[in-house]
Amino acid sequence: MEITLTKAQARRFILVHQGLLTHQRFEGKPGIMAFLERVGCIQYDPLNVVGFNQQLVLQARIPTFRVEMLQELLYEDRVLVDAWDKCMSIYPLKDWAYFTRLRDAARIRLQNMPQVNEIVQQVIESFLARGPLSSSDLEYKEVVDWSWAPTRLSRAVLESMYFSGDLIIHHKARTRKVYDLANRHVHESYLQAPEPNVTEESYWEWYVLRRIGAIGLLWNKPSDAWLGIAGMKTKERNEAFQRLEGKGKVIALKVEGILPQLYIRAEDMPFLEETLVEDTIPAKRAFILAPLDNMIWDRKLIKELFHFEYRWEVYKPAVERQYGYYVLPVMYGDQFIARFEPSLDRKKKELVIKNWWWESEVVATAPIIDALKQCLADFMEFTGAITIRLEDSLTNSDIVNLLPITQAHKGK
Repeated sequence: MEITLTKAQARRFILVHQGLLTHQRFEGKPGIMAFLERVGCIQYDPLNVVGFNQQLVLQARIPTFRVEMLQELLYEDRVLVDAWDKCMSIYPLKDWAYFTRLRDAARIRLQNMPQVNEIVQQVIESFLARGPLSSSDLEYKEVVDWSWAPTRLSRAVLESMYFSGDLIIHHKARTRKVYDLANRHVHESYLQAPEPNVTEESYWEWYVLRRIGAIGLLWNKPSDAWLGIAGMKTKERNEAFQRLEGKGKVIALKVEGILPQLYIRAEDMPFLEETLVEDTIPAKRAFILAPLDNMIWDRKLIKELFHFEYRWEVYKPAVERQYGYYVLPVMYGDQFIARFEPSLDRKKKELVIKNWWWESEVVATAPIIDALKQCLADFMEFTGAITIRLEDSLTNSDIVNLLPITQAHKGK
């Protein structure tokens, strides 16, 4: 029997799955872990305009989220790890064995770079003697060809050993990575665990399930949601979907007004049934999404379900941008209502709204205004800002009404 959802039901399920509705939110460090175990990973990005991407993902879901919570889980509790998944990501350490083939491939690449490979043992001895190190702590100044551009040998060898699993990130000083030997921090039971997916076919099936779970609902179409899955092209993805559906591990759904089928993990069906009991979203809140938030990995799907088109224009030349440099989506309940360009004056502890764009069909009702005031107050707390300011071009606009009253500054 085919299951058919309305777009509203599909939206509600994704939002509940993502922990973005009030009655299903996560709490504290246990909530961070519960969210990561549900979605698999969150994407890392080195830009820090008002927070790193991974921090922005979590602030939308974890009440009173503090950056230190994530740092502790990564570098003290060691239950999360920085590693490759969908690009550079953060995922639970318990998933370490599933990425064995990525580390093995990196080790082969290392062996094919003699200039880098020949100093690996020297670098290991440096770690044994000196403890955690960054590239600036090593004296290999020669320049070698590297992924995006030539780089110092010290960086190349550390990154190669990190990608192959010999090193992990001990901690980060802003964006500077400090490494250490993996066996000092990762239990042997993880390091020696065999690859659970013996065949490429089982690996692709596991990964398709993982990426469906990363969003909640996903279709079998080309998408950024499939980035980082080594060797899986359209043919392999189609076959993986067929096998998974045949095994009953994914369920095909029809969403009204959308031609392609969408898929849900079978394990999430009880969750879907539970969310469908309610026809409305209680206690709507406003929240700000990260630019690389799991929920919007597949932007074409978001456009179909939510009627919101989002492009991250940070790497576009200024003259080609439709909106701005670092623009974040804003939601209210299950509706994208706006996008805005923030910046943060860390010295003054001031959050700046450089620009704000309402979605065309949005009417800023009193409930929306009240929710946005709370949203911006929460966002200020997350960023550490004690004041909020509008750029001069906005001071005579209705955006003034959104500012938390006791902390508002209009213009300079």
